[in-house]
Amino acid sequence: MSFFTNLFGNNNNKTNVDLSIVGTDFHSHLIPGVDDGSKSIEESLALIKRFHELGYKKLITTPHVQSDFFKNTPEIINKGLTDLQNEVKWANIPIEIEAAGEYLIDYGFEDKLKNKELLTFGNGHLLVELSYFAPPDNINSMIFELNVERYKIILAHPERYSYWHDNFKKFEDIKERGVKFQMNVISLSGRYDKSVKKMAEKMIDAEMIDFIGSDMHNESYMAYFEKSLSNKHLEKLIKSGKLQNSLL
Repeated sequence: MSFFTNLFGNNNNKTNVDLSIVGTDFHSHLIPGVDDGSKSIEESLALIKRFHELGYKKLITTPHVQSDFFKNTPEIINKGLTDLQNEVKWANIPIEIEAAGEYLIDYGFEDKLKNKELLTFGNGHLLVELSYFAPPDNINSMIFELNVERYKIILAHPERYSYWHDNFKKFEDIKERGVKFQMNVISLSGRYDKSVKKMAEKMIDAEMIDFIGSDMHNESYMAYFEKSLSNKHLEKLIKSGKLQNSLL
């Protein structure tokens, strides 16, 4: 019996979404051993195979880059990417693999920007995240500097920043500054908490979501990801034609 069956019974949730329309998943943690994501190449390959079965054609994996806990560099990420690509090729999984980073806007982020240490994907897209405990004091100035440097900013999982749940205007302000929003699909499963699910659905209704991502870490995440595929808001979002994943 599989892990997914153990967690969600027979896992036969009705699925109304066609992920082949989405085409590309970005925001995942599939390079083994570099952060809190996949722990082994075997786990990574199992997850990547499932992505292919679900209809994805391309994965852009994004290890955490933080000043304190995950001190990944472009060299570490690119080395891990090459190893992963080779393993995927040997496993004969017909899916494209790229890599960038998920950058925490913390005390060391500005130095990474100045030293041009930021890995982008697509046409200059940069994935950034915020602390879950409190927003950075310099978020507006960082957005300004990134815009000046012509980065196309994507904010990871805005629905998870609970300190703004009662201040929706803050999300609108960030959007007005040219930042794109990437929602975690599993937020719709209730994995985090009800308030995150509610905020994700509110953002979909407000047409604020530009990208979806799996934020895939391990098999548990995949189970929640598959559970989310029966969510009516996800169906609405994918059928809206507003998602930009396929352009990456």
